[in-house]
Amino acid sequence: MSEHNRFVSGFVAILGRPNVGKSTLLNALVGSKIAIVTDKPQTTRNRIQGVVHQPNAQIIFLDTPGIHRADTRMNQRMMAEVREALKGCDLLLLMVDASRESGTGDQQALAMVQKLAIPAFLLPNKIDLLANKESLLPLIDRYRQQHPFAEIIPISAIAADGLQTLVERILAALPEGPQYFPPEYLTDQPARFLAAEIIRERVIALTRHELPYATMVLVDRFEEKPNLLRIHAAVFAERPGQKAILIGVRGEMMKKIGTQAREELEKRFGQKVYLELFVKVRPAWRENPRFLRAIDWRSMVGETSVTSDE
Repeated sequence: MSEHNRFVSGFVAILGRPNVGKSTLLNALVGSKIAIVTDKPQTTRNRIQGVVHQPNAQIIFLDTPGIHRADTRMNQRMMAEVREALKGCDLLLLMVDASRESGTGDQQALAMVQKLAIPAFLLPNKIDLLANKESLLPLIDRYRQQHPFAEIIPISAIAADGLQTLVERILAALPEGPQYFPPEYLTDQPARFLAAEIIRERVIALTRHELPYATMVLVDRFEEKPNLLRIHAAVFAERPGQKAILIGVRGEMMKKIGTQAREELEKRFGQKVYLELFVKVRPAWRENPRFLRAIDWRSMVGETSVTSDE
């Protein structure tokens, strides 16, 4: 194959501790919001695929949950998602927050990279928050001493700074390969799952304390009609007190969550949306294997036995 006709493709996993900017990077690279973004750690709970198409290349990015200590079944499942994403990858992108000190999660992510015989780039992110870019030098030097990174590229995912360089270096590092997906393909997520995630994003953004970690959204009905998308979804909490917070005084909190989620859904799907939300209590759902299987987006079917009140 001539250089002119050479087609490169490959799978690129994005790794890092929680809240380092992985989902923001994925959305910026793909050019579409396919992963929800909040300021809360552990927002991403599943590996999410996003594809960048170019005339002679296809990059399949895999966003992963933040690397953290797996102290619940839910967290163990999230870490299993990280390990699954690494299988068959051609390149790793290790993201670190350049605006704050390195922590345990960063070291866990680095240790994971060190164990794998896969080329890796180091991406110091959030350089837009640095008053003095020279402060990057000690961070870069520290990581360079711990692992032979193929590239070190400072970026700002939110400001799209350095992303063109990043894509160019990725393309140079990928092998020749097939076009895995058609040009219109952006993500492997079903629309039903993306709808649940957009609702959960609003729950996280509008609530505080332990609620972001103790809530899950499951779509019971997803009906596509010519001029209307009808969505019925359940927002699960673990305790009655959490349910009360989600509903709010005279239902104001749930009304606000529903309104903002509907507006975001209409923007994402490009049509009018009818959204109906219910709040349910499922004690210790994060430790319930059956429930965790039911909310896996790859098999998200809204089973009545799981979502109905018992």
